Amino acid sequence: MEVFQTVINYVLNLGSAIFVPLIILILGLLAGMKFKKAFMSALTLGIAFSGMSMVIGYMSNAVSPASEALAKNTGISLPALDLGWTGAASITWSWSYAFIFFAVTIGVNFVLLLFNWTKTLNVDMWNVWGKALTAYLVYYVSGSLAAGFLTAMVQVILELKLGDMFQKHIQDLTGIPLVTVTHFMTSAAVLLLPFNMIMDKIPALNKRADTNALKKKIGIFSENSVMGFIIGLGLGFAAAYGVSGSLNLAIQTATALSLFPMISKMFMQSLSPLADAMSEFMKKRFKDREVYIGLDWPILAGRSEIWVTAILLVPVFIGYAIILPGNQVLPLAGIINYSIAVGGLLLTGGNLARMLILGILTMPIYLYGATYLAPILSDLAEKSGAVEGIKKGQLITWSSIEGPEFRILFAEAFNRNILAIVGCVIFLGLFVLLYKYMIKAKVPSERYAELQK
Repeated sequence: MEVFQTVINYVLNLGSAIFVPLIILILGLLAGMKFKKAFMSALTLGIAFSGMSMVIGYMSNAVSPASEALAKNTGISLPALDLGWTGAASITWSWSYAFIFFAVTIGVNFVLLLFNWTKTLNVDMWNVWGKALTAYLVYYVSGSLAAGFLTAMVQVILELKLGDMFQKHIQDLTGIPLVTVTHFMTSAAVLLLPFNMIMDKIPALNKRADTNALKKKIGIFSENSVMGFIIGLGLGFAAAYGVSGSLNLAIQTATALSLFPMISKMFMQSLSPLADAMSEFMKKRFKDREVYIGLDWPILAGRSEIWVTAILLVPVFIGYAIILPGNQVLPLAGIINYSIAVGGLLLTGGNLARMLILGILTMPIYLYGATYLAPILSDLAEKSGAVEGIKKGQLITWSSIEGPEFRILFAEAFNRNILAIVGCVIFLGLFVLLYKYMIKAKVPSERYAELQK
């Protein structure tokens, strides 16, 4: 067991830019690709992930200090320290059972593929820690380790079905065939669905409002660089950066938003040959079957709607943290809420107006989810010593925790909370409704009427 854990830790330390391309290389060879072509596909994917990670880090390093300054200007002090997803991941990996969820993830995926209950092959093993976090949360609340593992298995199934339902939309948004996203942040669409269905009835919100469509209406102001500059400038002034600091932040955000689409093209360049090879492989051996390759969310990061939404919602996130009764979290490391942005992108087909409205309506749930998580994550961190330099008794959390309603409802349901059991039934019902909604929905490029000039 210790040897297996050592191997897993070694693989994790390689990083996603090496680990995921290695899996892609193996898949390519198994699908019949020549080594040279499979190697170049894997290498290009590694470069794409590494490049996207660098730009996301660059963006976060620029926006997060401004967000912190904006928060400090409010004068508010809240007890739970936001360490973001990186802090949550490092703490989760310190749990002695965490590495077992590689086997859980692979095993459940294998069974569903075997019985043709999913078309998605999840190769995003880097985010296995998310299943471990869910299991620990349920275990902590209910006292049942079995309940924790069962809930994690449910999460794996949901991720695969999310991959199935969103695949055609992701292909339309990215241009990459037979690729999908299996990251649990896409489950935000379940929470957003009822509000989006209401907006389906509002004519003004049923026109194309992605950045490409907006170019016809607002011209230069819809360019990635200009949008980034304006948003960064506004955030800088809101954070009291002054003229010089605000202009620097404006250039930084403009740079990031300009680079995202450039790097995203490398995902298409690397994954299209693999998709073709996998398609031919399946046609030869399994008639009338397709397999989608499930990857991490950065394959969508070239869509500027994600970044416009996430950054514009920063002041909203801070505002909610100040006014919501019972909230204990001031968003810092997790201030950029990717869940709402990515889930909103897929659900609405990139409709910026809808994405912003959905974010404003649902952000409080993330703060309350982070407040709920704080004592649980803090307890694990204290027991394992995973976080250094934290004072005893200090609460730590993750302000933009993915799927907070799923994790909390199942934890409380296994704790025999009747309302939570009802909530689980409602959540799963909404998930089924979302599946039917997305399978029926037109792809983003065909969904809305063109904006009038």
